Amino acid sequence: MINSSDAAPPSRLPHDKVSDKRLFSSLVNMDSPEAVHDEILQILSLISSDFAAEPEPLRRVFSFVTDLYRGRMEEYQACNTDYHDLRHITDTYLAMARLLHGAHLSGEKFSNSDIILGLTGSLMHDTGLIQESSDTEGTGAKYTQDHVRLSMDFVERHADILQLDGQEVKDLGDMILCTDLPTDIPAINFSSQTIELLGKMLATADLIAQMADHTYLEKLLFLFHEFREGEVGNFKNEIDFLHHSLDFFKDSEERFTETLDNTRRFMLPHFKARWGIDKNLYVLSIENQRKFLEKIIADKDTSIYRELKRGNIVEQVRKKFGDTGLKK
Repeated sequence: MINSSDAAPPSRLPHDKVSDKRLFSSLVNMDSPEAVHDEILQILSLISSDFAAEPEPLRRVFSFVTDLYRGRMEEYQACNTDYHDLRHITDTYLAMARLLHGAHLSGEKFSNSDIILGLTGSLMHDTGLIQESSDTEGTGAKYTQDHVRLSMDFVERHADILQLDGQEVKDLGDMILCTDLPTDIPAINFSSQTIELLGKMLATADLIAQMADHTYLEKLLFLFHEFREGEVGNFKNEIDFLHHSLDFFKDSEERFTETLDNTRRFMLPHFKARWGIDKNLYVLSIENQRKFLEKIIADKDTSIYRELKRGNIVEQVRKKFGDTGLKK
């Protein structure tokens, strides 16, 4: 079991003069999977001295997933979904590591193998959206409705390469299933309370990582087009989808607090111990996103597209999809 006495001293950031918005994005270079992985290794060292060296199982799955998404495997295409991309995977990976650290500080007991399994789930949870090389029709977005089950199948299919035993495959499948919004989590036959907790933490990491991204609102335009190809929902156009996203903020709040047992609370002790910040930056960022979306939707005199300025994402959407998202 991990031992809090093994934790290394936290790094500190001169955050008192930095806004919450800038601070959240400045802690780690989120555009670099390798930088995210390095931060996770640092977080693991805060949990236990057993993680002083990079765990081989984690190195193996991280290399496998980054190669997969970058198109370095002959049997698979590179990731071609703009919302559920490698950045989303590494965002979830980091969020899961932060939750694990915070849970540890809060008195939850995980073995080292539990921690590696939880992080493996975060890296593998959307692999069902990756197309095989022979699948040349459309993009991986066409699998949106079935991608959770496909991700579970993907883990099982590659268990030998990832050196996962049968119980680990089963537990990973149950954890990944928790990320499926329609799934009745209490009906899942978890092997233990620990796996159930890890599953709820993974579902939290998956959702909170998306919604706290400072370009989340812009990226929703990409998500609209993924949903359109995957025949998810009945949204008239991009603006209609943004309007419906306000309801999603409300639904997500209930999911976080009730369905997922408010496991997002583990972020606070992490930020306090790792960075000396006594705030849950994910919750603050999500609230800022919600308020801004409400504002731009309510302002009838301002173009929503002109307000969605971050990352040149609107321009990328127009270049890729033309005006298809503007039509009913």
